[in-house]
Amino acid sequence: MPIVETNFNAPTFMSNGHFQTLYPYFFRKVKDVELNRERIELPDGDFIDVDILDNSSDQLVILSHGLEGNSNTGYIKGMAKYLAAKDGVDIAAWNYRSCSGELNRKSHFYHAASCGDLSEVIRHMRQKKNYKSVHLIGFSLGGNLTAYYTSVFEERKLEPITSSVIFSSTLHLQSSIRKLQDSQIGNFYSESFLVTMRKKALEKQQKGLLDVDPNQLRKCKDFIEFDELITAPTNGFKDAHDYYEQASAIHVLHKVKTPTLIIQAKDDPFLTKECFPIREAYRNKNIFLEVTPSGGHVGFMVLNKKLQFWGEERASEFIKQAA
Repeated sequence: MPIVETNFNAPTFMSNGHFQTLYPYFFRKVKDVELNRERIELPDGDFIDVDILDNSSDQLVILSHGLEGNSNTGYIKGMAKYLAAKDGVDIAAWNYRSCSGELNRKSHFYHAASCGDLSEVIRHMRQKKNYKSVHLIGFSLGGNLTAYYTSVFEERKLEPITSSVIFSSTLHLQSSIRKLQDSQIGNFYSESFLVTMRKKALEKQQKGLLDVDPNQLRKCKDFIEFDELITAPTNGFKDAHDYYEQASAIHVLHKVKTPTLIIQAKDDPFLTKECFPIREAYRNKNIFLEVTPSGGHVGFMVLNKKLQFWGEERASEFIKQAA
């Protein structure tokens, strides 16, 4: 399927990619949306916390947040509020391991292809209710996770997904990480994530859950060093490079059988040209690639009185078409 023509057009003063990225991150507050938490006990003895909005619907939308995000992040609550109010669907916003406010029980955290955990969320929700359709929406790292799931994991688990929508996804991990490390502003973004990543890992080390030299952990100055020390070995990858290669959804997108909308902004400070699956979109009828001129990283702000973001309306449109 060729690239989809976009109708997103940010006002001139909002068209800077860094503004679109940083303003929502620091200032967006979403009110009047109530999510009720449930805990899923996992087969390996760990747990996942899921925040649910029950609209008595036969349609479910599962939201997957980005790196070091959670179910309270602005773009998650904004999407949940919009879809619940406009379309009346049920919402399940899940928190990755150690992202719900409580440290998880195992040595490993989450990673960009934690499909087993997403599968457990889908199974849990389908046990609660016999949904007619299940839709996935993923942001940033959660977008890569969503794409990876619909590419190689869904069929194996026999959990058919009706559609998926992906925003601002680092589909090619290695190049995105290199881009962030090659600039001062990129290092600013990286450090904002690494602060909490190092903190959680140190807490695990102090509790005896993680066998790592704390001094070496404190010295991790970028994603590659952290992933080499923590993410790769605790999740069964040889090293950071092996993790990036195996977990990058760009390598498996050609296998997608679920209608999937991928929205990437040209001015996203996290993305490289390798993250834009142009070839895959032309070759796979199930992939719809929409490239916006602006939008930053998980931004896509527009001016309106209800403080809704364009991405919420666009996701709603696509889900309705696929349902």
